[in-house]
Amino acid sequence: MRLAVTRWRGAASAATLALLTAACDLKQAAVLDPKGPIALAERNLLFDAFCVMMVVIVPIIVLTLWFAWRYRASNTNARYTPTWANSVKIDALTWLIPAVIVIAVAVLLWRSTHRLDPYRPLESKEPPIDVQVVAQDWKWLFIYPEQGIAVVNQLVFPAGRPVSLRITSDTVMNSFYVPQLAGQIYAMAGMQTRLQMLADQPGTFVGRNSQYSGGGYSQQHFEVQAMSQADFDAWVARAKQGGTPLDATTYPALAAKSRANPITYYSTVEPKLFDTIIDKYRHSGHAHSAPVRR
Repeated sequence: MRLAVTRWRGAASAATLALLTAACDLKQAAVLDPKGPIALAERNLLFDAFCVMMVVIVPIIVLTLWFAWRYRASNTNARYTPTWANSVKIDALTWLIPAVIVIAVAVLLWRSTHRLDPYRPLESKEPPIDVQVVAQDWKWLFIYPEQGIAVVNQLVFPAGRPVSLRITSDTVMNSFYVPQLAGQIYAMAGMQTRLQMLADQPGTFVGRNSQYSGGGYSQQHFEVQAMSQADFDAWVARAKQGGTPLDATTYPALAAKSRANPITYYSTVEPKLFDTIIDKYRHSGHAHSAPVRR
């Protein structure tokens, strides 16, 4: 039974990919080209929901074409019943089939929602790498507390090792999204959200803000690199040597509005800077009053 379901899903996935890629380049539809277990599970959920909905849509299309042919004006053999009122069988099909489909989709989404909880740590033999993420106007700041460095618009981590993200905003609400590795989650001032991700193999991906946040929104992208552990260690060493300190003196200039920021490294980071950014909104009461900047 499981093998049959797997084959059915594979055939449905292939058909869905063929339809979707016929209309757009696969490189532009990154969600259909996952490179990690979370993104793969989310893509499969998309395909499963699509296939369940096809249980309704395909018969409707077939019946529409059949009715148009069966009751065409030239068909004199079709039965004419002007006094027909109702049919128990048709009513049963009309109500029971949609009800079953709604229940099936509800169960599917319920199970997947808990299994793909962004706060739930990933199971792995490797310990996760902790990264603190701060959304700004219009860029992303990544703080590595264990390594003592920070980077603007570049997220780097070892392939095959889970990444545990703590995410907040130092401006209006943003949405953190790396389509090929994980789902999206909001970044909000005065609050902290969590997201787990993992890349199966080395590669370069694109991250973005999927929530409109003002004039520089369209340029608020960041580079994501998964690399070997040795390359990651070398990258950390280069950041420590070539960057400048990030503290209470240099941070305000970084937090100022700017567009199309280049990748920038900070060799040291003030301890608990991430918590300080969250606390300043909690104490001032600005977390829910910041307007969208245009």
